[in-house]
Amino acid sequence: MVFVSRRRGSFAAVSAVLMWLALTGPASADTTVTAHLHPINGSGAHGTATVTARDDGSLTVVVHGRGFAPGLAHAQHIHGSLGGGHFMCPSMQADTNGDGVVTNEEGSGEYGTIFLPLTTRGDTSPKSGLALDRMPVADSSGRIDYQRTFTPSEVPDGLLRNLSHVHIVEHGIDTDHNGKYDVKALGVSTFAKNLGVPNVPEEVTDPAACGVVTGAMSAVHPHGGVETGGGAGHPVNPWLAGLGGCLLAGSAVVVARRPRRAE
Repeated sequence: MVFVSRRRGSFAAVSAVLMWLALTGPASADTTVTAHLHPINGSGAHGTATVTARDDGSLTVVVHGRGFAPGLAHAQHIHGSLGGGHFMCPSMQADTNGDGVVTNEEGSGEYGTIFLPLTTRGDTSPKSGLALDRMPVADSSGRIDYQRTFTPSEVPDGLLRNLSHVHIVEHGIDTDHNGKYDVKALGVSTFAKNLGVPNVPEEVTDPAACGVVTGAMSAVHPHGGVETGGGAGHPVNPWLAGLGGCLLAGSAVVVARRPRRAE
């Protein structure tokens, strides 16, 4: 039998403890964010991306895209900032030189620098940002279906902490629709050249689609939790929260029914 005190102070104390446990309960829980990829540069590319940070420090990224240049590799990255600043996907207003194309340099001012290259295998440092031989290739229908789990050692410092502030960017546009990336279309990529990689077509590095993550720091099933819309915090144990709420309600009822002393 559980003894429940009728004294208001006891209910308040028990409820306060349980609510504290609910709010500071298991801090380790998987965190999932999603992004809807929208076309840039009139590419027609679109899709979804899901990023799940596991409580063991690993990271799983799943991308399903449509409308990409068929048969071509598409560099893709998680972009952001160690400072945790908020970025957005670029619009054509980012085309500062007015040539009708948002270049990677123009777009990076909106979506930040490379946090994690989403390669299919191997190195995951920013130096693999242009490793087209290890990037997903769109099939003959322009579809990209990608999934990779990055081990804790492959996840860069600061990414999990800033997961609510990142973007998913897909690169690669075929502006002249000739089925390949070539210099004659838009010239040489100055972005790649500045990284020490010469003679890379501009089409390779220009963004094709971008998506802002949502649902950050929200624990995924079966851990439960409260979605905070991007702020860091501890997941709430729903069972404890519910119990604490019930006890608070119960204490109010008991206090309300408590007979007054005769004066």
